[in-house]
Amino acid sequence: METATVETTIDRPADAVWSVVGDFGGLDRWMPGVESCTLDGDVRTIATMGMEIGERLLRRDDAARELTYSIVSGPAPVESHEATITVHPDGAGCRVTWAVSVEPEGAAFFADVYGRSLEALKAHTEI
Repeated sequence: METATVETTIDRPADAVWSVVGDFGGLDRWMPGVESCTLDGDVRTIATMGMEIGERLLRRDDAARELTYSIVSGPAPVESHEATITVHPDGAGCRVTWAVSVEPEGAAFFADVYGRSLEALKAHTEI
């Protein structure tokens, strides 16, 4: 199993950023390349680059500002995937981490995607 973690700091309070990150069905409002995101129960379907990817919400902890999900369908070339995005208070702002575990490999690919997504989250929330 491979793992990777990316992070960024955002000059906004943790609760304000969590209101965006914690919306499991709202990924299309801030993540680059996501054309649409629909929610059916605990599964969101993301349309991107002509394909659909299904992700299941595994855990959501509002007190810890943490959301964990797993890819459950689509063309992703992994046997297993679990990602956790967490918003940590940091002074007047916050630090956001996005950790992923994948099998057999592919952590570097996800780290690249999540790193670019955190840049977009920062731009989206700091306006």
